[in-house]
Amino acid sequence: MDTDFGVLTLGDALITFNPSVTGPMRYVPTFSRKVGGAELNFAIGCARLGLNSKWVSRLGGDEFGRVIYNFARGEGIDVSEVKLVEGYPTSLNFKEIREDGSGKTFYYRYQSPILTMEPSDITEQMLDGIDLVHLTGVFMAIDKKNIEITKKLLILANQKNIPVSFDPNIRLKLWTIEEATAAYMNIFPYVDILLTGLDEIEMILGDSTEQALVECAKRFEISELVIKDGGNGARVYTNNNWYKQEAFQVTPIDTVGAGDGFDAGYIYSYLHEYEPNERLKFANGVGALVTTVSGDNEGLPELSEVLAFIRNDKVIER
Repeated sequence: MDTDFGVLTLGDALITFNPSVTGPMRYVPTFSRKVGGAELNFAIGCARLGLNSKWVSRLGGDEFGRVIYNFARGEGIDVSEVKLVEGYPTSLNFKEIREDGSGKTFYYRYQSPILTMEPSDITEQMLDGIDLVHLTGVFMAIDKKNIEITKKLLILANQKNIPVSFDPNIRLKLWTIEEATAAYMNIFPYVDILLTGLDEIEMILGDSTEQALVECAKRFEISELVIKDGGNGARVYTNNNWYKQEAFQVTPIDTVGAGDGFDAGYIYSYLHEYEPNERLKFANGVGALVTTVSGDNEGLPELSEVLAFIRNDKVIER
């Protein structure tokens, strides 16, 4: 297993309750307990691909917090910067999954333990052995103070010449699009790789034409602007050129976590210096495999599984 590269991510995690049946949540009789959270999903995806993965977070000092902590540690993630906080309940969410694999998420994040994190908790030593920092908009959306924490981490990464990838991962249940856009505009100047859904970038810029995307990349000096478009595939603008790759055809069971898996796949291939088209293909493969398994991260594949999948261009039955 290749562990030459180290990645760091920062963010909340939750206990996710998956429905036993598809359809509106009000009719679901039972749920199964899972572990989720965008940044944790990314960390798991990277670890399974063979990267040294460090996750910075705060969890409740309760049974659910210990479930998440032990799960992350069991996946080989460096949890040395994850602390259990007494008096703050670990965040929860409940998922609703429809017949076509799409769904909704209902969050219960009041008094999240991540609120106890302060800018002073971010240190230069955290970045020892780190080759890339990955952040998402979810962490910033939870509390305004988290924007300051994010900014401090970005400045430290910039000082150490560590590239930064960012996924807006817009959560309009946590803040307005106006608040999100204002925060992102302060973040983009520090971002080397922007990984965004087509619908998200349209909300942020008010325009999703290729001209608008190119102007955004040039304005903020984003070296790789990656557009994720689900079943329509993905594309990246880099070195003044667009590269496109079709999606793999699979039958989706649960689409939650596919974007996080794509991000992990893209960062793996970026660090290993794949060509742009190959990065997109590899990332598409990871994202596709995630959708074939129920759960936020259960479908995140091992490296050998991704390679077999993209080389054969067919779904692996598992």
